[in-house]
Amino acid sequence: MKCERMKLLMFSKMLKKIGNLNVEDAADYIAMMGFDGVDLTVRPGGHVQPEEVSRRLPEAVEMFNSRGLEVPMITSNITSADEKYAEEIFKTASECNVKFIKLGYWRYVKFGKVREQIKHVRNVDLKGICRLSEEYGVTAGLHIHSGDFLTSNPAVLYLLLKGYNPEYLCAYIDPGHMAVEGGISGWKIGMDILGEYVRMVAVKDFGWFREEDRETGEKRWVVRTVPLSEGLVPWMEVFKYLKQMGFDGPVSIHSEYHNISLGELIKLTRNDLKYLKKILNRSWMI
Repeated sequence: MKCERMKLLMFSKMLKKIGNLNVEDAADYIAMMGFDGVDLTVRPGGHVQPEEVSRRLPEAVEMFNSRGLEVPMITSNITSADEKYAEEIFKTASECNVKFIKLGYWRYVKFGKVREQIKHVRNVDLKGICRLSEEYGVTAGLHIHSGDFLTSNPAVLYLLLKGYNPEYLCAYIDPGHMAVEGGISGWKIGMDILGEYVRMVAVKDFGWFREEDRETGEKRWVVRTVPLSEGLVPWMEVFKYLKQMGFDGPVSIHSEYHNISLGELIKLTRNDLKYLKKILNRSWMI
């Protein structure tokens, strides 16, 4: 059988960053490429500014809907319910029938302090955010991101989420970042341990490259974004496990290619979408 409920979205970040496209033009491009909808940035520098959310988000949703596109999720930078505009974003998202809100990031602060940080984020920040999610009937997602972020490790993310209702606080997995941090099987074990908390999936891919450091002249291993068909992630296997888990949430294609033109971004994104659809059709028929 083919996946019918899963929605393939384009993360609007790069259309703003590279093309400086407004909502109307972004909607035209996303519809033209064949996406089901958009993962819309509602944060400073995004398509909707937090201070304008009550007016601009409904307008944006209407614009995307007029192009036949859904807006099932938005991306914010919220890390506390007490932040200015946090509740307004949750409230407006709910009114616009936006079900999922990606949260911001908690930086890993200092070696030796991670347990203390986990305790604070879990018992203070997430407690307040969960209250907002329950009040407004939305699901807030913690995104896995490689590097010095508290959510770079799926096991740490599980510790943060454990005991919370996944309908209100969920794991927003990113197999690309998980493969960067998890090598051969860490991404798979990470998906397994997060299990019932997985409600959202980000799609992008990476490769490791040996490059010369400009300051020292030494060779260093660096990670770069590459097309989905060329990177670290075994996408067939990822979606096989998602099928096994009963996943049917939003899939956001990030297209985080840098130092290219808008035309090149569109070409790469269309290729990635085509490749992902092929993977989905194959993995959901296994």
